[in-house]
Amino acid sequence: MMWVLVVTFLIFFMHAGFAMLEAGQVRSKNVANQLTKNLLTWSVGVVAFFLVGAGVSALVGGITAGGSYSIAEAFGVLTTSNPADWVSWLFGAVFAMTAATIVSGAVAGRMKLRAYVSYTVLLAAVIYPVVTGLTWGGGLLASLGFADFAGGMIVHGMGGIAGLTAAYVVGPRLGRYNDDGSVNVIPGHSMTFAVLGTLVLAFGWYGFNVGTAASVFAVENGELTLGAFSYVGRVALTTTLGMAAGAIGASALSLFKTGKVDTLYVANGLLAGLVGVTSNTDAITWVGGIVIGLLAGAQLPIVFEFVEKRLKIDDVCAVFPVHGSAGVLGAVLLPFFAVDGFTVGALVSQVVGVVVIAAWTIAATAIVFGVIKALGEIRVTRDHELEGLDSSEHGVDTYPEFGRPDTAADGGFVEDESGIIRADGGEANDGGIKMVTAFIRPDKLSAVKTGLAEIGAPSLTVTNVSGRGSQPAKKGQWRGEEYTVDLHQKVKIECVVADIPAADVAEAISEAAQTGEKGDGKVFVLPVENAYQIRTGEVGREAV
Repeated sequence: MMWVLVVTFLIFFMHAGFAMLEAGQVRSKNVANQLTKNLLTWSVGVVAFFLVGAGVSALVGGITAGGSYSIAEAFGVLTTSNPADWVSWLFGAVFAMTAATIVSGAVAGRMKLRAYVSYTVLLAAVIYPVVTGLTWGGGLLASLGFADFAGGMIVHGMGGIAGLTAAYVVGPRLGRYNDDGSVNVIPGHSMTFAVLGTLVLAFGWYGFNVGTAASVFAVENGELTLGAFSYVGRVALTTTLGMAAGAIGASALSLFKTGKVDTLYVANGLLAGLVGVTSNTDAITWVGGIVIGLLAGAQLPIVFEFVEKRLKIDDVCAVFPVHGSAGVLGAVLLPFFAVDGFTVGALVSQVVGVVVIAAWTIAATAIVFGVIKALGEIRVTRDHELEGLDSSEHGVDTYPEFGRPDTAADGGFVEDESGIIRADGGEANDGGIKMVTAFIRPDKLSAVKTGLAEIGAPSLTVTNVSGRGSQPAKKGQWRGEEYTVDLHQKVKIECVVADIPAADVAEAISEAAQTGEKGDGKVFVLPVENAYQIRTGEVGREAV
């Protein structure tokens, strides 16, 4: 029980990985929405699985195995006082929630939260439990010989197929496809988050695979001996090799297709390799671990391109090639690398199992989301999608500030008893009002704020913008696809001055923002016809 609890907690920690991985692959305006979906997947889903899903799984397993199974027995976890039952239920729950959270990455950026949560409830209560009842619950597929050690097909394959189906029903994000069917690349906002999430998932995967050897110890003749732990070494070995080979396979295909090793493909390939060996990791040779991992990683760019360009399905986080097709591949290839040797019967059992699980998942998911779509509740409005789901669905801004708040331009200025003294005896800005507008590198904002504070500049307005000047365009790459970056990220500073000379402000900005390279930006000084202070009603220089 202690062993099972420890690995259960490790698998739960994978949700942190999913949260980071998915958040990194969506736009910054949708990050909070993606994180909220991850939080609610666990919170809502685990309750649904406890109250309904665990019982449904047991019921389906008993019925399809040809035996009799009562409702009371199936839902016995709700009334049991046996701690072992509680631990066993929780172990099953973390696997169920892994399948559920995979779907959120496919439909990111356009689905209503209520639609996603509704599906999560049904997936945890019915859709996933039917699959486990047919397999791990001793049901029909188990009796036919279908094998899936830790859920490569049952959990990941099922989740990836459900995600692909959901993405098809909800439709692509705005701007993803042109009228002629050509594809527009929409990069995520943080490669750092995506890679960090990948490594967190890989860490938790050891619990996912190795932890499935649930009976660690046995007692024989009064002595403690190894139980199922006797094959844990094989599981750890093939899991590690599959993980590494998946990253290598995706890297090789990325290099072949684009001439570059795409970072996101490496990360996604590492996970695809893990998925590929998850169903077979206890029963394959080390050679099988490497080959299956390589193939799972290598198929990733090919399948993603097929889904994106042929099927025209907008799978934001590539959940199908990472989890779906990789899960199918690993389950089908098990007999070819089995320690006990290849048999036609084993291959047939694996193919039948994959087909049944896929058919049930597609049908159930399509029905649920089809009904939600018919009710007009599946997708946010056009305005809300353009604005971002963080604001429209949650009323938050994940990144409310840019630049470090270490220097505040508070609108104050320095003067002596007689006022601001000019060496030439005249008034600043020839007695008028000037606006200094600058476009600078985002990383120079803090230095510019400091420079403005040092000359006593008044308050300023700062805006994130993108634009084009002398800085040359460059090629960007997102999951193996190139796109032209001719609009560069800049920060726009606007500073209206009366008593402070505009030339001083412009020089302070120029000095603080300069790096000597193309793309440093420009500063403009413009006349302002008039100004009105809303609070006091003052007009002209006094208003400024």
